[in-house]
Amino acid sequence: MSSPIKAVIFDWAGTMVDFGSVAPVMAMREAFSAEDVAVTDAEIRAHMGRAKRDHVAQILEGSGVNALWTARHGAAPTGADVDRIHNALEPLMFTAAAACSGLIDGAADLARDLRARGVKIGSTTGYTRTMMQAILPRAADQGYSPDAVVCAGETLEGRPSPLMVWKALVEMGVWPAAACVKVDDAEVGMGEGREAGCWTVGIAASGNGVGLNKAELAALDPAERAALIERARDALMAAGAHTVVDTVADLPGVLSEIERRILAGETPTGL
Repeated sequence: MSSPIKAVIFDWAGTMVDFGSVAPVMAMREAFSAEDVAVTDAEIRAHMGRAKRDHVAQILEGSGVNALWTARHGAAPTGADVDRIHNALEPLMFTAAAACSGLIDGAADLARDLRARGVKIGSTTGYTRTMMQAILPRAADQGYSPDAVVCAGETLEGRPSPLMVWKALVEMGVWPAAACVKVDDAEVGMGEGREAGCWTVGIAASGNGVGLNKAELAALDPAERAALIERARDALMAAGAHTVVDTVADLPGVLSEIERRILAGETPTGL
């Protein structure tokens, strides 16, 4: 049976691979450490999902990091500093992404089922094409190979603009956006999906909002685990998600509900 959903466009880290979105934190810490500036996980995660050059710039604009940078280097950070850190970040991200490229449970099964129903599979990411080079073949070996992959720097603006989603739709020959779904674990990804005119689904437990790998999350006291996931869920809803699930393994039920709403004539914008 075919689906009224034309395409599902997934994020990568924290959504389909890298439970907890760990790789960018590892690489960012190392890149800033090389500049003699320590950044916290929270400072990194506050801007997760953006194109990595924008991500570096946002971290440097934070008052704590900016003050520490100025103290270490004798001047406030400049665009040249952003470029240098970003250039150093690319090989670090390649290595970290390769180490964290395992698919999240349910990702391969979901992709197979969508394809069997004629639904196109796209992806957008804050990673550059260079950063993605280690992930793409490893994901394919595990059963996940999107029809379109749009990377940071391949549109004039990254998230939360809709341009990467629109580029993916163009590459796949899919329209209207109102028959498509964007799935992401980052708050800027919710903006990306809504601005593109897609149904937008947040990923809470495996994503940046919780920021723990699968083993770390499972080891928490159940009440603490539930509270962290609920906090991530609330942030994604506040950022514009139509709905939020824990991981992609929980997505089939939500997609069925979106199918029902499309067939009933509803749209993501409510018009």
